[in-house]
Amino acid sequence: MDTTPESYLDLFPLEAIVYLTPDSENVLEDIDPSKVYVLGGLVDESIHKQLTLRRAREQRLQTARLPIREFMVRAPNSRNYHSETLAINQVFDVLSTYYETRSWPAALRAGVSSGKGYVLPDTAEQ
Repeated sequence: MDTTPESYLDLFPLEAIVYLTPDSENVLEDIDPSKVYVLGGLVDESIHKQLTLRRAREQRLQTARLPIREFMVRAPNSRNYHSETLAINQVFDVLSTYYETRSWPAALRAGVSSGKGYVLPDTAEQ
């Protein structure tokens, strides 16, 4: 991994950048090696709905979200809490596992904690 203080907007063509945000209407179906995926992150006590999506739109970037709704189900819980917003390390774990396995269920199992209120259908009744 390389790090730099430069902005991704200065390093890559806009058409190659995909900004990952849980608010996107576009589902990430596969990882395209010709694309650059931006994992946006906020350090805050509360979730700012649509903030990352607005940021991506302001920068005229493509957006996508992880396929949580497509592969997982809402698990009953005492707080009735369900969130598709993940920490950066969780998104990285999902993407890394998907890249290795090419399996969204395996990737989501690796990165989406049960505390988010979503589980894979095969574990929903456990």
